[in-house]
Amino acid sequence: MTKVVSKSEADRLGKRGSYRLGGLGPSAPERPGPPRPYEMTFLRPLHQGWVGGWVLAALAGIALVAAGALFALWFMPFLIGLATGVAMRWGGWGLRVTVPAVLVMTCGGWGLALGILAARGQAVGSTAQTIALVAGLPEMAVLTIGLTLGVSAVQGLAGLWLGRALVPRPARD
Repeated sequence: MTKVVSKSEADRLGKRGSYRLGGLGPSAPERPGPPRPYEMTFLRPLHQGWVGGWVLAALAGIALVAAGALFALWFMPFLIGLATGVAMRWGGWGLRVTVPAVLVMTCGGWGLALGILAARGQAVGSTAQTIALVAGLPEMAVLTIGLTLGVSAVQGLAGLWLGRALVPRPARD
């Protein structure tokens, strides 16, 4: 500590630019800006395809689930949910539309299959009561049929989730 510090150097302490830090090295990379804020819009959504075509696809999904239930293809709701998850990315539909659509397709398909079996004279109600009794549930056919439709809905939603995960999101503007 033999060097004498001048008064001018002591006055510069703590002031901007007095230490010359960062002037010799490369400049830092630019930081990305903040994310774009959500902007509400009251314009019509930009969906691809004809709405009637989407409704026909939903009716075809109900028919496929019903046919799968009649032919013991119990995993058909999962496949319908998977196809819907892939198609929703292409069509630009959001979850507000696709989740109810998958629920209608899966539960409607299984309900249609059970209705067809009941119309053919199968003992759907008494079979459901027996299953409830064996499972230790109250002896109500409605409860067992509701559980069947619930399992179908869960399969469809799991397929929807996987379909959304497999297809990348479109680039934002």
